Amino acid sequence: MDIAKIRELSDTELENALREAKQDLWQARFALSTRQLKDYSTIPQTRRTIARILTVQRERKQLGRTA
Repeated sequence: MDIAKIRELSDTELENALREAKQDLWQARFALSTRQLKDYSTIPQTRRTIARILTVQRERKQLGRTA
């Protein structure tokens, strides 16, 4: 998910997207450990998505405090 789409999400949708991304990462790591993962690039892609979501949440929190 790119940053523009993430910024369009509401706070609740961000929480849900974060929860889903963390679950996806866990499943990908499990599949990797059992040698069932076909596309290894899903792990870093999911980690980047999580980082983007956390970045947007932090930006919103900082803007809320300064405004």
